[in-house]
Amino acid sequence: MLLALTALAGGFGAATRFWLDGAIARHNPLPIPLGTVVINVSGALLLGLLTGLALDVPVLGPWKHVLGTGFLGGYTTFSTASVEGIRLASARGPRATILAVADAGGMLAMALVAAALGLWLGRMLAQAGAGG
Repeated sequence: MLLALTALAGGFGAATRFWLDGAIARHNPLPIPLGTVVINVSGALLLGLLTGLALDVPVLGPWKHVLGTGFLGGYTTFSTASVEGIRLASARGPRATILAVADAGGMLAMALVAAALGLWLGRMLAQAGAGG
């Protein structure tokens, strides 16, 4: 049952990513794929939050796998980010290289900060819920 729920959550995560990426792409004036950046950074924040909660809230049990591995695994997208980075880098000229490095490096840095913030927030919320 856990495997089926995790797979179903992964499908919902992928559908959410598809919808959100399309919504952002329709309004993105920048030369970088902003949708993928937003998705991966928000996914890192949410996974950090879930992990922080799961460390101190044992009742989450299998739901941490359904939400973390399933939904957030389907929602975030390392492969798309990699392909978009290569696509940016393969364009001619120094501007293309700068954009590719800014996109990949910036997304990585923001995702790490977001994950750390989410982890901290999750721990704070769990401790506040435990009364302490």
